[in-house]
Amino acid sequence: MKNMLQKRWLKTLLSLVAAYGVVQLLIAVGVINDYIQATIATICINMVLAVSLNLITGFTGQFSLGHAGFMSIGAYVCGIITVANPTLPGFLLGTLAGAVTAAVVGFLVGLPTLRLRGDYLAIATLGMSEIIRIVFLNMQITNGAAGLNGIPQFVNWTWMFLFTAGTILLIVNFLHSSHGRACISIREDEIAAEAMGINTTKYKVMSFTIGAFFAGVAGAMYASYFYFLKPDLFNFQKSVDILVIVVLGGMGSISGSIIAAVLLAVISTVLQSFPELRMVIYSLVLVIIMIFRPQGLMGSREISAALFRKWGEGLKRVFGKEKERV
Repeated sequence: MKNMLQKRWLKTLLSLVAAYGVVQLLIAVGVINDYIQATIATICINMVLAVSLNLITGFTGQFSLGHAGFMSIGAYVCGIITVANPTLPGFLLGTLAGAVTAAVVGFLVGLPTLRLRGDYLAIATLGMSEIIRIVFLNMQITNGAAGLNGIPQFVNWTWMFLFTAGTILLIVNFLHSSHGRACISIREDEIAAEAMGINTTKYKVMSFTIGAFFAGVAGAMYASYFYFLKPDLFNFQKSVDILVIVVLGGMGSISGSIIAAVLLAVISTVLQSFPELRMVIYSLVLVIIMIFRPQGLMGSREISAALFRKWGEGLKRVFGKEKERV
């Protein structure tokens, strides 16, 4: 068992190193230009947001619409600190401070609101997100509605990769731990989980706090790459966009969130050539996908070698039947 785990981690590590090396090489030779790098940055930020929201909504079963608020906290705290201290240590301190501040706010908000369920929880978290946005809109240190600009750009492909891969690996490890299993049991049947002695409030607040922490990381990534912030960037529509990625990929699937983040970014980029019809086509694609795949692209499954073998066997059966008909 230990050898199997070591081999799995080795394969994962080699795959990550290979992915990083290929993209870095393409950037070095000029194949990936600044526009494509901005698209990659958007994909990485959306991956972090979607995976962290999936922990709350998909795995713990808590319907939250406040993720944009936690992202804004991470973005503004990191932006203010890096403007005051435009060095690499300042950026790292700002990222950590932004993530921790978002986690603390998530804990304070989650403690009373997570006693609610369903639509009531969604309304409460949405209200919390709007309160955070209005606070930033009226604070002098954030420059209010004019926005905070001149943020030093420290995030490059290396930092994007480290933050994104680190977030995914940490959340996957959490889900495979006893704490993660407790969160999943709450999603499946909260009453049964309580009957088995699981402190449901504790684990709901825990997942909410961890999700808020990584949303703060995503906000710091955004601030340090796009170097301009304004409160309207983190409105209700942003929370819905993150939720769309989670639902499209599959509630309870990390792989689904990753695939959906890439797919939606690619679709949005391709449709930039059709500004008049962009949102119509974008919405139509989402509607079609959800009609034919209501459980999301991956459902609750993860990409694995066993899944590829299952798909291969299914394709063999299909093509075998076609040959018999011929």
